[in-house]
Amino acid sequence: MIETERLILSPPTIDDFECSLAMHRHETMARYTGGQLLGREDVWRKLLQGIGHWTTYGYGIFVVRGKADGAFIGEVGLAHFRRGLGEAFEASPEAAWMIEPAAHGRGYAKEAAERAHRWMATEHAMSRSVCIVHPDNSGSIRVADSLGYERIGQVSYRDADPFMFERIAPIPAG
Repeated sequence: MIETERLILSPPTIDDFECSLAMHRHETMARYTGGQLLGREDVWRKLLQGIGHWTTYGYGIFVVRGKADGAFIGEVGLAHFRRGLGEAFEASPEAAWMIEPAAHGRGYAKEAAERAHRWMATEHAMSRSVCIVHPDNSGSIRVADSLGYERIGQVSYRDADPFMFERIAPIPAG
């Protein structure tokens, strides 16, 4: 578990299913993640995939909750999604952030992603990471920019043409 001033980040558990399902059922989420709302089965698979990723790699996508009230805020972290976007892209962990639409605009994605990146660099010696962002998702592009990601191209993926980003950061000492 990781804490920030306002947030608690923890690996996903089966108990996170209903909150994750509710988030993935918002039209806002579908707009930038493939154009379709995810159903129960898809979210269930995604949750099990996340739990398995933590078991396999020792890191993955965190569930983000409010520190004050424990409310579900979203999912943020780094993982290997194997999207078929090329060997160079997939050689490094891919950052991802999804924040519950009701919590948009409060800086949660940036706060959680910064902390997840710092943890990955310290605990897993990560110096390079990548991400993709839908070109119309200006909020996520701002988050990527604030984290130090630089645009390295554009790719065709799930009926969209997301930007590809790369971040190279030194591994912290100690």
